[in-house]
Amino acid sequence: MINAVKVVFLLALGTPCLAQEGLTIDNKNNEKVSVAETEKIYYSACSVVREEFDVKRPMLPRVKLVLGAERDEIGLDQREIRLTTWDRYLFAQGVVVLTFADLLTWDRKIAMTKRAVNWADATVEIERLAK
Repeated sequence: MINAVKVVFLLALGTPCLAQEGLTIDNKNNEKVSVAETEKIYYSACSVVREEFDVKRPMLPRVKLVLGAERDEIGLDQREIRLTTWDRYLFAQGVVVLTFADLLTWDRKIAMTKRAVNWADATVEIERLAK
């Protein structure tokens, strides 16, 4: 029983650290934004992607939220979600996109590309079969 309490306690302490490693916030306009809400949405979006694609491993991608940007956009290479002002839906959408991008490794993209071409080559029109 005591060990279970220790594990729960350590998990409770460790969870915010994971978010701090994976999620950073650059608030250029010092906009009032709840860090707790931002982290909660970050974890939820990561979990949704894991569940949708039946991924067993933890997925907490490196994400930088930039508030006060010139326009709302995602910088895939920089791993940034740039928002003019805080929008929980756009932030969640950005986390989903960046988490999904982590699923598509270069090797997986190449394998899927080859499979698509092979499937296309494996299909024939019915008229050709009739001849």
